Amino acid sequence: MLSGLLFLAWPGSAQTSSPTVATVSFTLDFPQSIPDHYALTVSSDGHAGYDSTGKVTLDADPGDPFHLDFTISAGTRERIFNLAAKAKYFEGKVDSGKRNIASTGDKTLTFHQGVRSTIATYNYSPVPAVQELTALFQNLSTTLEFGRRLDYYYRYQKLALDEELKRMEQMVKEKNLEEVQAVAPILQRIMADPSVINVTRARAQRLLNGSGGAAGR
Repeated sequence: MLSGLLFLAWPGSAQTSSPTVATVSFTLDFPQSIPDHYALTVSSDGHAGYDSTGKVTLDADPGDPFHLDFTISAGTRERIFNLAAKAKYFEGKVDSGKRNIASTGDKTLTFHQGVRSTIATYNYSPVPAVQELTALFQNLSTTLEFGRRLDYYYRYQKLALDEELKRMEQMVKEKNLEEVQAVAPILQRIMADPSVINVTRARAQRLLNGSGGAAGR
């Protein structure tokens, strides 16, 4: 986990020694998907939280809701708030309004700081900053769901770990994951466990070695 992150005061914050913490949140509801719902909240002081519901894997029974608190890297945090600013903090029209676009889930972006709160819901947005934020949050969810599955396989099906880590490595190379360090605890447990085969432990080690911030960046 990263610590000692600098606090950034974002536009609209009180000009005092302790500005109000701002947050940007993203939720996605997409029935029949895994997960079928998730929510991410990132604060300007570096704290972040993730919640999701649905099955861990296609073959698993519906599981308990998943929650994770983590510290987001300074670089990714700055990207999120800079993109929120470019998107005018989600004020005005965000959704394309076109009805002939396939549904990719109901998405919501929210900005909150003090008494200021703005919210936008959309399926597809033509706003470049919103598109980039959506991709970033989706990639971050993908990373955290990898961590959720790795913890499940580590407890119940260790032989499945290698294929999961192999897929994770490939997605890192393709720059489709964010904040791999957020799932460092499970990677460390896998790497340190002599009952896990060596090739799998080596994959976990490689992912840990490259997890200093946004994956692949």
